[in-house]
Amino acid sequence: MTTSEKPDRIVLGCMGLGGAWDTSPATAADIDAAEAAVEAALESGITAFDHADIYRHGKAESVFGEVLARSAGLRERITLQTKCGIRLAEGDRPGLYDLRGPTVVRKVEESLSRLRTDVLDVLLLHRPDPLADPADVGEALTSLHRQGLVRRFGVSNMNAAQIARIQAHTELPLVANQLEMSLHRRAWLEDGVLVNTPESAANGFPAGTVEHCLAHGISLQAWGALAQGRYTGRPETPQERATAALVASLAEAKGTTAETIVLWWLRRHPARVVPVIGTSNPARIRACRDAARSEPDLSHEEWYTLWVTARGAALP
Repeated sequence: MTTSEKPDRIVLGCMGLGGAWDTSPATAADIDAAEAAVEAALESGITAFDHADIYRHGKAESVFGEVLARSAGLRERITLQTKCGIRLAEGDRPGLYDLRGPTVVRKVEESLSRLRTDVLDVLLLHRPDPLADPADVGEALTSLHRQGLVRRFGVSNMNAAQIARIQAHTELPLVANQLEMSLHRRAWLEDGVLVNTPESAANGFPAGTVEHCLAHGISLQAWGALAQGRYTGRPETPQERATAALVASLAEAKGTTAETIVLWWLRRHPARVVPVIGTSNPARIRACRDAARSEPDLSHEEWYTLWVTARGAALP
């Protein structure tokens, strides 16, 4: 089994690489910073890296490609994932979604060029495009796979019906759905317990999406997994401070870091959620190493106590 075929415990999100969010060229310092982040991830047991063609207007992929070029053999040791489907605003044209088949193929070819690799391990469709023809999408995915340009496919920010609609038009299994999921963003979890309660309608998460992914072997990837540091150093509200205190207490008792506790909470769910950590800070990446190297050490009671404390109210 190659590295790209092994299940990943943690993924490093690369949105923070590449310098400013503009079209200016990346600098040598940006490449060095990307290399430091990658090295910290590898030292921590993280070998999966998540991109999107729009991150830093393509510069995140470009600096990562430079890192790969600097290190012989690195590409074979990692899982490389990117996303397409969002087009940033340009001139008078607003930002929009575009999953037309030819666009998907072209965007993959551009990502491969920036990443300086011949193949993507995973391609995710970044956002649902209401105008997309699912048969056209399926044909594009099949073509990319047959050409050897993409090994596996998934989606991002899609509900169960949207996933099923695309899956009906390709024999290639969709293997992942990337959603915002964390101890702070809990709608994905609360959807399952707010049935038949007044709060259910206000929850907003598409019902049955988690269950659909579980039933069809679709990995749930959690973007925003560290909750922007709310429980690991940057609490803003009394509720967040109480949760951060509990996280710190559990970390001390278990001889690990607060970041690990927050990630363990996600990974403890039966869906085996794969957290995507968005930091590019090497020290903070290393703080996630126990979550990348070991199974979650949270009891049933500890997991629920974290949940209830973060939600600030008893369960229904």
